[in-house]
Amino acid sequence: MLPQIALDGLFMAIGYLSGALPMGVIVARLTGARDPRTVGSGRTGGTNALRAMGARRAGLVALLDVLKGFVPVAAAALAGASDLGVALTGAAAVVGAWASIWLHFHGGRGVATGIGATAWMAPLAIPLAVPFFFGPILLTRYVSLGSLIGTLGGTVIIGVLVLLGYNVWPHFLFAVIGTAIVWIAHHDNIQRLLRGEERRFDPFARGDG
Repeated sequence: MLPQIALDGLFMAIGYLSGALPMGVIVARLTGARDPRTVGSGRTGGTNALRAMGARRAGLVALLDVLKGFVPVAAAALAGASDLGVALTGAAAVVGAWASIWLHFHGGRGVATGIGATAWMAPLAIPLAVPFFFGPILLTRYVSLGSLIGTLGGTVIIGVLVLLGYNVWPHFLFAVIGTAIVWIAHHDNIQRLLRGEERRFDPFARGDG
């Protein structure tokens, strides 16, 4: 049986490698669709997949991105990793989604993968954070603004849940690290938002399928 620190470290590595799987690129190649890196921001996540591949494939990409955060965190918890190890596994998955070793440390923004990790650690936070995510998008049509406010709101909510005893403190640590990564990954969006040049989401835009 592995010592606790070795078990935690093993699942952190698994979390990173899981998060690093470029689902947008994989789905594009397997289905003959357009590579999401060739449009918009050049990222591989769900929003760019929607631009490149259309709603059905983008939905699949989003689901897979969520699972690559959920699965390693759930596996770590079920295998006996510590609370801190589980939280750092989730954070490592978000890092992998943002800076994938398979894409020369490029990738997505880490939002969906962070949601997947949160779904295991703090499932109550997800419905509570929904207004913080979708509200800004509905009002402004800036997906990036929804991601920024949604992750920040989710972190605050998880912090409150920790104070109320529903979650343990490493879950808040995960939220802080994950949100920091998401905000760093959105640095170009933040600059465009400040200049008033950010791309607005067009729900009627169509990809190739």
